[in-house]
Amino acid sequence: MTAADFKKWLAIGTGVGIEIAGENLMVTVVRVRPSGVRVLGELTIPRFSEQPASEWGANYANFLKKLGVAHLSAGVLLPRDEVIVRQVMLPGVSDKDLAAAIRFEIDSLNPYSEEEAVFDWARIAKTSSILVGITRRTVLERYTTRFAEAGVKVASFTFSAPSIYSAVRIYSTPPPEGFLVLEEAGDELEVYGESPARPIFSARVERSAASACTLAISELRLAPDTEPVALHDKLPQPLAAPADYDLPRASLAYATALAGACWLRPLAVNLLPREQRQSTARLRFVPAIAFASIALLLLGAVLAYPKYADGQYLALLRAEIHKLEPQARKAVDLDHQIAIARNRAQTLDTFRARTREDLEATSEITKLLTPPTWLTSLQLSRDSVTVSGETEQAAALLKVLDSSRQFRGSAFVIPIARGQNGDLFTIRATRQGVSP
Repeated sequence: MTAADFKKWLAIGTGVGIEIAGENLMVTVVRVRPSGVRVLGELTIPRFSEQPASEWGANYANFLKKLGVAHLSAGVLLPRDEVIVRQVMLPGVSDKDLAAAIRFEIDSLNPYSEEEAVFDWARIAKTSSILVGITRRTVLERYTTRFAEAGVKVASFTFSAPSIYSAVRIYSTPPPEGFLVLEEAGDELEVYGESPARPIFSARVERSAASACTLAISELRLAPDTEPVALHDKLPQPLAAPADYDLPRASLAYATALAGACWLRPLAVNLLPREQRQSTARLRFVPAIAFASIALLLLGAVLAYPKYADGQYLALLRAEIHKLEPQARKAVDLDHQIAIARNRAQTLDTFRARTREDLEATSEITKLLTPPTWLTSLQLSRDSVTVSGETEQAAALLKVLDSSRQFRGSAFVIPIARGQNGDLFTIRATRQGVSP
C-alpha cells in the first residue's frame, strides 16, 4: 500500500467549517470518505454581528439538524487581518522543548503585550520550520462570546494557512516543486503557497494579482514562470453538492470543513484555549468503543479458553488413541491367540493325563482282583469303572475295591448270580483323583 492509498483509507469523517468573512458567516458541511468528498449543505448568515445571537444561532442549529449533524462542533476560520502568521526556524529543537522555545520567541513575533497575545503553533511536517498563529485576546474573547451566545459548539479557532495545508493533503501529496494559490477575498487577495525553500507562505494583500504573484514567487523562491491557481482548483473536488453550491465563493469554508473532518490532520493550529474546545463528534467515541470491544473479547476469551483447552486436549487424546488403536488391537489379538494356545496345550495335557490315569486304574484293578477272580469286561469312564466277571465269593470284592485310593462307593449293578465256577458279578465304582 502506497502513502497515497494509506491517506485515502484514513479519509473518513464529517466536518463543519465556518468562515468569518467580514460581516457574514459562511458555513459549509462536508462528509469525507475514501471514495471522495460530498458537500452536505451550505449556509450564509449575513451580518451576524448585527443580528441577535439567539436568532442566527437557531438558524444555524436548524441547518445542522436538517443535515443530521447537530452533534458536530465547528472549526471557525478567523479573519486573516486579525491573525498574525509567522514561521520560525528552530533547528535542533526537539518536540518536548518546542513549547519553551516558542514562548521565548513570542515577544519578538507580535506587537501585542504578553497578556494580550493568544498564540498556538505546530511543526510543519518533519522540518525545523514552526508555523505560529497569533491574535489578540480581546478578538478571541469577542468571537467566543458571540458564538457561545448563539449556542454554536466550536472545536477550534484557526486561520487559512493550516486549513489549506491540511485540506490539500487529504487524498494526495502536493508536488514537491511547490505551487501557488491566489484567491479573491473581498477587496483583497488571499495568497498561499508552498515550495522546497519555504514550507508555507500565507498572506492577504491589497495588491493586484500580478504584484501579489510576484511577491509570492519571490518569497517562495519559485520559478518566475510559475502560474498561480485558484484555491478551489487545488482542493479535492466534491463528488456531490447542493444545486446552488458555489465552491469558488466558499472555498475557504470548504477547506476549513475538510481540515476538521478527518481525525488525522497534517497541520493543526488552534487558537482556542483547550478548556473551551468542544468536541462532540461521534468519532471521539471510537477509541473507547474499540477498547471496550477489546476488553469484552478478552473476557470472552478468558471464559471460553478452559472449554476450548479441554476440547483441544480431548481432540489430542482421541488422535493418540486412534493412532495406538492398531497396536492395542494387535495386543488383544495376541492375548486371544495365547489363550487359545494355552487351552489347546491344557487339553493336550489333559488327554495325556487321562491315558496315564486309565492305565493306572487298569493296573490297580489288576492288582486288586487277583486269581481265582477273572474279568469278562472292563469299562472305564472319567468318573467310574464297571467290571464284570466271576469269582469264588463276590461279596468280598466291594471291600477290596473300596480299600484302594482310586476307587470308592463300590456297588453291585445287578444281583450276584451263580455260575459254573463261582459267583457272577457286575460292580461299578467311582474313580478318585482323575482329570475331568
